[in-house]
Amino acid sequence: MHVNKISTFARCNSARHIAFAKPSAWQLRHISSEVPSALENPSVPTVENLPLTVLLNYLHVESRLEALEAGRKALYQAGYHDTRYFWEQPIVWGDHDSFQHVNNVRYVRFFESSRIHWMRYLGHRLGGASAADSLIRGQGVSLILKSIQVQFRRPVTYPDTLLIAHRPVETPSPSDPNHFKDPSILHLRASAYSISQRAFVAHTDEVVVWYDYDKLRKCVPEERHLRAVWDEV
Repeated sequence: MHVNKISTFARCNSARHIAFAKPSAWQLRHISSEVPSALENPSVPTVENLPLTVLLNYLHVESRLEALEAGRKALYQAGYHDTRYFWEQPIVWGDHDSFQHVNNVRYVRFFESSRIHWMRYLGHRLGGASAADSLIRGQGVSLILKSIQVQFRRPVTYPDTLLIAHRPVETPSPSDPNHFKDPSILHLRASAYSISQRAFVAHTDEVVVWYDYDKLRKCVPEERHLRAVWDEV
């Protein structure tokens, strides 16, 4: 049995079944063992002996991995060079609004999750797990969102997964250019890539402020904070 036979057979049946072929956790654990063993076992002469769900799930996983890799490459080419900062955001049916696409307000939450993910790694560079926890719990010096501007490029529908990344930028946000001279201000840029569409669907320009939660006021970051942001440690 050969992979091309599996692909031919699956293509003939996928139109009817692929929408329901998202693998369960149990299936994911067994796909990698069932399909390769069947391909290598000469006692299985025809593709029909393999369960249809196993075949479709195997192809679904392969396709998703390929799409994720394409997303990582697109983000890298857009200037997001550290894959540790990439956040996977599953789209659920409840994200839809009455217009049958993801509501625009949801993107602010999606980008928030990605930003917190980026902040956790920032905290690890500052001082490990305890510093990461302090940074996202508002203990000592941390970052707080001042403004966010979202540019919507494509509508998103369920099912999908967005690959989102953040990075600091030296240029000011177009929506708040006067704050570039404020040393307590940090500018971030983020992009969301749709795995299903294989395209960017939204971008943000964000302004965050270094904030001392002990003194309850914004502050000028220490040199170690700046080194952590720009990956100089």
